[in-house]
Amino acid sequence: MSRASVRKNVLETNKYLHEKDKSSQSFLTRHLKKIYPIGLNRSNSSLSLSSLSLSLSQNSNDSFLTEPTSPLDHKISLALRLIRPPERRSGVTTPLPRNVRSAQNPNIQPGSPTPSDGGEVRRCNWITKSSDEVYVSFHDECWGVPVYDDRQLFELLAMSGMLMDYNWTEILKRKQFYREAFAEFDPNSVAKLGDAEVEEISSNKAMTLAEGRVRCIIDNAKCILKVASEFGSFSNYMWSYVNHKPTINRFKHPRNVPLRTPKAEVISKDLQRRGFRLVGPVIVYSFMQAAGLTIDHLVDCYRYDECVNLAERPWRHI
Repeated sequence: MSRASVRKNVLETNKYLHEKDKSSQSFLTRHLKKIYPIGLNRSNSSLSLSSLSLSLSQNSNDSFLTEPTSPLDHKISLALRLIRPPERRSGVTTPLPRNVRSAQNPNIQPGSPTPSDGGEVRRCNWITKSSDEVYVSFHDECWGVPVYDDRQLFELLAMSGMLMDYNWTEILKRKQFYREAFAEFDPNSVAKLGDAEVEEISSNKAMTLAEGRVRCIIDNAKCILKVASEFGSFSNYMWSYVNHKPTINRFKHPRNVPLRTPKAEVISKDLQRRGFRLVGPVIVYSFMQAAGLTIDHLVDCYRYDECVNLAERPWRHI
C-alpha cells in the first residue's frame, strides 16, 4: 500500500470519529436543556458548575434523571449525579451558641443552666441529686433574687412562717393552692377574709393549714396595710433595714450560713411590736434569704454571681 493511500485512510477515519463525537455532544446539550435552559459552551466562570449543580438538585424529580430511556441516557444520568451536591442528612443538627438559643427561645432565662454548659452545674450544697424539682427551681430562679413587690414579699413572709410546720419542698408544692386561697397574696383582699373563709381554707386537705396558721396570715395582712400607710409600702419598710441594698455574704460551706443574725433579731422584734405573728428571728432570716435582702448562695454556686449582680444594681424600688 502506498504512502498516499495510508494517509487517505487515516484522514477518513478521523473525520468519521469527529462527526460521531459532535453528534453525542449535540444529544447531551439537547437533553440538558430539558432540565435547565443554559448553554454548555466553554466558560471560564467558576460559577458555571455550581449553578448547574444547584439547578439539578432543585429539579431532581425530572423524568430524564429518574427514568433513563437508553444506554446513553443512563450514562448521562450517572455523570450528572456525580456533580450534584450531596444531600443533607436528616436528623443531624449543628449546635447553636448559647446566646443564639436564648434569643430563639425567650423561655430560657439567663440564669438557667443549659445542657451545653458542659459538666455538672454547681449549686449550693443543700441542693442534692435527690432534691425535688420544685425545690431546685426555687433555688435557681427565686431564692436570693431581690424582691420589691408587696404581694411577693407578703407571699414569701407567709411561706417562711409555714416553715414552722413544713419544709420548703412541701410548701412550694402547695404554693398555687395558697395563692388561690389568699387572693394572690393581695394584703387588701386577705385582710377582709372572715370566719367562713378561714374555715374553708383550714378544711382544705390540699393545703393542710391549721386554722391558727390561716388567722396568722390574715392578721399579718392587716399589719402590712398599717406599715404601708406609714412607710409608703411594706417593701420600703423592709428594705430600709438594709439601706435598700442586699447584704452580700461570701459563705463557702453550709455550716457558715447562719440560722439567724442580729439584723434579723432587730427586724423580728419590730414586726412583733407592730402585731405581726410567726415572725421569730429564724423565720425572719429565712424570709430575708428568700426575698434577696441577703445573698446567702455559696460562693461556688452558679447563682451566686448572678444574684450579686442583681444586688449591685442601683436601687430601683418605687
